[in-house]
Amino acid sequence: MISGVSNPFLCDWLVVGWPPLQQENPAVPSTSLPTNLILFFFKVPRNFRLLEELEKGEKGIGDGTISYGLSDGDDLLMTNWHGTIIGPGNTVHENRIYSLRIVCGNDYPEKAPQVSFASKVNMSGVNQTNGKVEKLPSLDSWKRSNTIETVLAELRREMGSPANRKLPQPAEGSTF
Repeated sequence: MISGVSNPFLCDWLVVGWPPLQQENPAVPSTSLPTNLILFFFKVPRNFRLLEELEKGEKGIGDGTISYGLSDGDDLLMTNWHGTIIGPGNTVHENRIYSLRIVCGNDYPEKAPQVSFASKVNMSGVNQTNGKVEKLPSLDSWKRSNTIETVLAELRREMGSPANRKLPQPAEGSTF
């Protein structure tokens, strides 16, 4: 565990101290740091971050209403992803399965991925010509700590919002 984070790859920085701490009695934790300790900060590389997201996406998330993975298992750069959202209950989206395309560019996670619906959906913030998600808080105010899961979960919540929960939808199975 690093700096209280159970998963170091999803934190912004990896911190390493030098020289390694040596204690007189390792059984008793030290409460102070040596004065000659030098800390090095390393930004977690893009591919490590994406590998971690892939592993999490393949295991399934929460109740299974969102999922994501690589579009092509041979994509070594982990650029093209697909996502799936099962529409929230008590809305016009209930029991519908929506497919999405996600592109994580070379600057990910510094910059937001490009997200678009492959399945047609009538929803605020989604371009009705090409399915591109053009307005979503997690994309508009992107932070390095956001993930593909963050975006998909927010899109699902947005489907259940008062502005979108009753909008007439295109025929099921239609695509952009």
